Amino acid sequence: MKKTILIVILTFAIGVQAQEVKTLTLKDAITYALENKADAKKAKLQVENGEYEIQEVRSRALPQISANGSLNYNPILQTTVIDGAGFGAPGTTIQAAFGQKWISGAGVTLNQALYDQSVFIGLKAAKSTREFYQINAQLTEEQVIEKVANAYYQVYVTRENLKVLDNNLKNTNKVKDIIKGQYDNGLAKKIDLDRTLVRLSNINTQRQQTINAVQLQENSLKFLMGMPIETKISIPESEFEVTANALSQMPDTTNRTEYLLLKKNEQLLEFQKKSIQAAYYPRLSLTGSYNFIGQGPEMPWFKKPSDGVYWSDYAAIGLNLNIPIFTGFGTKARVSQAENKLKSIKVDLEETKLALDLEYENAKTQIDNSIISINNQKENAKLAQEVLTNTNNNYIQGLASLTDLLEAENELVAAQNNYTTALLDYKLAEIQLIKSKGELKTLTNK
Repeated sequence: MKKTILIVILTFAIGVQAQEVKTLTLKDAITYALENKADAKKAKLQVENGEYEIQEVRSRALPQISANGSLNYNPILQTTVIDGAGFGAPGTTIQAAFGQKWISGAGVTLNQALYDQSVFIGLKAAKSTREFYQINAQLTEEQVIEKVANAYYQVYVTRENLKVLDNNLKNTNKVKDIIKGQYDNGLAKKIDLDRTLVRLSNINTQRQQTINAVQLQENSLKFLMGMPIETKISIPESEFEVTANALSQMPDTTNRTEYLLLKKNEQLLEFQKKSIQAAYYPRLSLTGSYNFIGQGPEMPWFKKPSDGVYWSDYAAIGLNLNIPIFTGFGTKARVSQAENKLKSIKVDLEETKLALDLEYENAKTQIDNSIISINNQKENAKLAQEVLTNTNNNYIQGLASLTDLLEAENELVAAQNNYTTALLDYKLAEIQLIKSKGELKTLTNK
């Protein structure tokens, strides 16, 4: 019995824990996304991969050492026809077999590049590639931050719209109760009661649609964060406060991650061009080898001269020089292709800078307009609330029609939704302004 009670208690505790709501600030959402989102993880792996690429290229400048071994059996030895004069039989030819039935060998070879322009260029390119991955990882993080922040505020606004509908539903129910009481006492028409019920039905339908929208947007936010979909989240209202933004002079867009990434790509293309040009340069390498060979009529392993098997060693040291003379203009064509790629990316850099400058100016303009809109819509919502209060009082006293009351409710709902929409526009513009200044990472400090 005690065991059963314990299981029930544990099950209940687990269920309560599973339903626990996680309060999520914008900083929390961004931090979670940077740690768990697949894009951010893959970008970090690319940076790590850059280190391995450097090691790979560096290995080409280090000694290349290999060992080899062989065992061969020659059932039929090759014969060679030679002049018999060498064997005391001038004027004749002798067909002689050379070699042994069994040959076994083992050796070690070494190859060391002394001068290879492509290796030196490749090492610089690999280091630049690592830096490219680092900048790309930073850009990926900024993209994750932007997406999460936008989705975060979308969820907040839709939740605020739901609150507006809840208040509207509450107010309309009060009106319905008043009309129902009046109708029961013969002081109101049935059509007024029916119109109110239709109004309630429409609000409930709209409310259900908004609840669905909230759920979908929350799921989208969780996906962008890399958070389990079943997690319950809550967004504090303080996260949606309007704060003053420093609208300084235009930032240096050449410091933006997007621009830096293109500049690093330009550098990689420069290295690519130099790597192709390296084909014009000679290559010099040092080679060395040491070998041990055994031959005889029997398998040489573990055999001695008394068995007819003889072992000997030999070694060699040399220099290999390769000088390209003519490649059919192939290298020249590849160099020209690389130069065209460089010209193309320079055009991209100019275009990107213009786009980033435009992004800042547009964000600044949107901020200014959004602040004006917020102030206007806030005042409209206040006035709409006063109109509804007065209209409701007048309706109770018989000085206003039901149509007037319902219209006042609609205007209040519209004004409140317009206000939250203006807040959303401001926050989205704020994100774009922060992005245009290259300061998206600062959102992790709030």
